[in-house]
Parts: sequence; C-alpha cells; structure tokens
Amino acid sequence: MSESVAVVGLGRIGLPLALSFADRGLRVVGVDREPSVLAAIRDGRMPFHETGTEELLQRVLASGRFELTDSVADVVGTEHIVLTLGTPAHSHIEIDISGIRSVLDQLLPLLQPGHSVVLRSTVAPGTTDWVAGYLAQRRGFSVGEDLFVSHVPERIAVNNFLEEIATLPTIIGGVGDGSGAKAAELFDVFGTEVVQTTPVQAELAKIWTNILRYTNFALPNLLMMNCEQYGANVFEVIDLINHDYPRGGIAMPGLTAGTCLRKDFAFSEERSSAPGMLLAVSRVHETVPLFLVEGLKRRLGGSLRDCKVAVFGLTFKRDSDDLRDSLASKLIRLLERELAIVSRHDPHAPGLSEPLESAVDGANAVIVATNHTAFESVLPQLPRKALLVDPWNVTGSAQVFAYVDELVPA
Repeated sequence: MSESVAVVGLGRIGLPLALSFADRGLRVVGVDREPSVLAAIRDGRMPFHETGTEELLQRVLASGRFELTDSVADVVGTEHIVLTLGTPAHSHIEIDISGIRSVLDQLLPLLQPGHSVVLRSTVAPGTTDWVAGYLAQRRGFSVGEDLFVSHVPERIAVNNFLEEIATLPTIIGGVGDGSGAKAAELFDVFGTEVVQTTPVQAELAKIWTNILRYTNFALPNLLMMNCEQYGANVFEVIDLINHDYPRGGIAMPGLTAGTCLRKDFAFSEERSSAPGMLLAVSRVHETVPLFLVEGLKRRLGGSLRDCKVAVFGLTFKRDSDDLRDSLASKLIRLLERELAIVSRHDPHAPGLSEPLESAVDGANAVIVATNHTAFESVLPQLPRKALLVDPWNVTGSAQVFAYVDELVPA
C-alpha cells in the first residue's frame, strides 16, 4: 500500500477523496488555493454537503494524517499526486485545460523519478497523453518508466461518495508500461475491482458515462414538450411506455443540468464525427426553462408582468447544495425578463432564498425547479388559486401544469 498522496484541488471531487485516503491510513497533503476552503476544513467544517463526510472530516483531522496547504510545492514529499481540478469548456466547444497546465507548470521543477501523477478530473480524449508528453518534453522523463502518468476517472454521484468509492470499479488508464500498476498501488486501498485500460479509453468511458445520462434525460424532456403540443399528459404517456414492456424504460422529465452533464458533451463534440448531435441534446435541456415560462404565459393570460412566481429549488440536483450550472438560474432570468416578480425557496441554499411561507405568499404560480425531497409534501401549503408547474412530478400532481385547487381536496 502506498503511504503518501497529495490531492490538488479540494472541491467536491478532491476533498472527499483526500479524506477517504487518510481514513484508510495514508498520509495525505491537501492543496487548495482558496483560503476560505482551507479555513473551513481546518475548523472541521465541510465547505459543501456530501453525505457522511462531516463525521469523516472530524475523524481524519483527529488522526493527524491530513495536512492542508495552499502551495503546490508542498506535494514534493508525496509519492502520488492526484489532480482534481476544474476542467470547464470554452464557449467555442473546446476543453479548457488552463487550470491543469498551470498546476503542471508549478510541478515541473518539483517532480522526481518515481512520482506518479494521476488525473482524476474529467478531461477530453487525448488529455492524459498530452500531460505525459508535456512533462516529458520539459523535463526529459520517460513516462511509464521513471515518471508515471495515469487517468483514473471519477464516476461517483453526489451524496453517494462514501458508498461508491468503496464499491464502484476503478478504471485506470496508464501511459506506458508502468503507470497503470503504479496508480493501482494507490487505489487498491479502496478494495474495489481495478480495470486497467489505455488513457484514451478511460477518458472516453468517463465522458460517455455522462453523455449517456444526459441523453437519457433529454428524451423525456422532449416528450414533455411533444405532449404539450398535442394536449397529452406526459406522465401518463411515460406510464404507457414503461408498463410491463420488456424493451421500455424512459425516465421522468425535469430541469436536468449540473456542471458535469452540461459540459462533458463538449469534450466529445470538439472533434466529433457527427457534429451537432450532442449539441442538440444540450439544446433540449436548455429549452426546458423557456418551455415552462411559455406554458405559464399561455395559462395566465398571455403576460407575466407583475405576476408573482415562486421558484422552488435553486440547486441543480435533488437534496444537494451544489448550484453550479443549475437551470433554475436561467429560469429565474427568463421570468424576470417577462417582468414577473420572482421569489425563491430552497432549503439547501438558505442564503439565497426566503422561507416557504413568504415565498408563496400571494404567488400566482409556483415552479418546482429542483426535485428536492422537501417538496414532496408541499402541496397543502401552496395558495389554492396558484398554478403549480412541476415537471418532475415531485409533488405527485401528475401534471406539468395544474392549479392547486384542482389537486388539493376542498
């Protein structure tokens, strides 16, 4: 078992991973440039919600195996260096690797023979080989022999980290002969199946895992719009599709978003053999907020001016506090462009929202933008004359658009 590892980037991927390494006996150096993140961790507070990690953080801090720093130079004494950095997409359908390149430039004078550099970030096909070539070009290493570079993609769902890090197979794509085995020494600590492959296949496996989910979620959203066109009930149609049919299986609609699903298609699209196909999937999701606004306008007299609309849910995912790339933000902007008066309520983002009672007070409409568990029982608390818009069917309304007084018995 490897004894020391550095995790560069203590965000939603890096921090739970660093804590999990330390909890299994490794000496861990956690690196982050954000002072507020480091301060929260030192105080024993998770900077974000991830189920079970608050207790894990307390345990790891007490163990003394977790060192925090804002300097990449402090990783030099560790055997493995895991990069968990953001990899956004440029507006021109192209991966932005500037964050990775910046850290590599800081690592260049520090790397020694025997170091293992692991990319945990989601990257476009060919990025791991580029990292290996970049380090070899500037330092003369023979990657796979005296320096090891691998891609070990992360495929864990929000709020499932502690369970899935110990159960999901670990995909490792190593450059050269020895990189994969070196990375396996580190990730063997989790006791899961290790699947060795090439770097590009590991990269493709990760981005297409997300592309598949994004596509699967686009189909019911397109069906929802199609049902509106023909005056059909999307939830009843979905029941008909799925009912006792061996080749059925379509998900529910909703405002599907999130930083991973929305950007990862671009990593394939930038060199696609079918340009536009995956962009069309993205456009389906991006259209949902406008579809909901237009549906509101048709049912509220053609204008939303001075109408109060309560938006329930600001985060991108159920029972998460992650606001990144949430379509709720786009929905709110579109409502404000219609001169609607918008209130916001999200129990997972209290600093950006107001209490339920004031949010719905006098509301002409309520839109469920995120399918939080807390909204499952909210129906009796809504104004009876309000129009409820629930594309998730989280309230059990069984209609995308329905008036509350039709749903709640008198």
